[in-house]
Amino acid sequence: MDAFDVTILGCSSATPAFGRYPTSQLVHMAGRYFLVDCGEGAQMQLRRYSIKFQRINHIFISHLHGDHFFGLMGLLSSLHLLGRTEPLHLYAEASLKEIIDVTNKHSRSVLQYPIVFHPLSYTESQVLFEDEKLTVSTVVVKHSIPCVGFIFTEKPKPRKLIKEEIEKYQVPVEKMEALKHGEDFVAADGKVIPNDVLTLPAMPSRTYAFCADTIYDEEIIPFIANADLVYHEATFMEDMRDRAKQTMHSTAKDAATIAKKAGVKKLIIGHFSARYKELGPMLAEAHTVFAETYLAEEGKKENV
Repeated sequence: MDAFDVTILGCSSATPAFGRYPTSQLVHMAGRYFLVDCGEGAQMQLRRYSIKFQRINHIFISHLHGDHFFGLMGLLSSLHLLGRTEPLHLYAEASLKEIIDVTNKHSRSVLQYPIVFHPLSYTESQVLFEDEKLTVSTVVVKHSIPCVGFIFTEKPKPRKLIKEEIEKYQVPVEKMEALKHGEDFVAADGKVIPNDVLTLPAMPSRTYAFCADTIYDEEIIPFIANADLVYHEATFMEDMRDRAKQTMHSTAKDAATIAKKAGVKKLIIGHFSARYKELGPMLAEAHTVFAETYLAEEGKKENV
């Protein structure tokens, strides 16, 4: 099975606090490396956890609050200084390109690699990346400024050939790919051998959903339904519900309720307010609704 995991680089909201950095995550899937948000200190965290910068070819920025992109210019500069020449794909609100261009202009910086900029839509879901292994799409969330989450969906896997049965029915090599995709086999004498005689079911595809900054919003449930792993912000606890509503954030209970209603397998909560030094009470609050809830702990690698 291909590797598919998420490393938490930052889990704090608004400002660094109690040793926690602002939001950033590294998604790894079968040799592909994706950076999701790039809060202050993201490149330091990449170094701390021995993640090589140059393996990141795609960066997704959910929205333009500073705690989600203030680490980006430093990272772009470091990639340049480290000799990068390969294109870097950046997915974000269109105005981020202006921010980058103005910063480079006034610092007299000329990057030695191209940035391929992909403006995001904040009105409808869109597919951002797709290859033979993976699709990355967006889910529009409700925050105080335009914001999206990102959904990483593994492509359906081929069925597994049963060696003994393949040999028994003398299946030619050129027919095996069709078997992997569910077709029956027609022998030389015209006899049809059902696919499930010759193959085993494929391993189920996996999904990771990053829900970004959002109020409690059940409209995202169809997009994350039955996901293997979901990250959902939990900036506050229930006693700060009014503050959560005012700032268009969620509580730990909100995140757990969304996870439960979506039927997800595992939930990570993060984006913790600087008012909380100890996070155990937040986790306990979420557990009252959804038992498979875990804290976004920096440096921890979560398997999808």
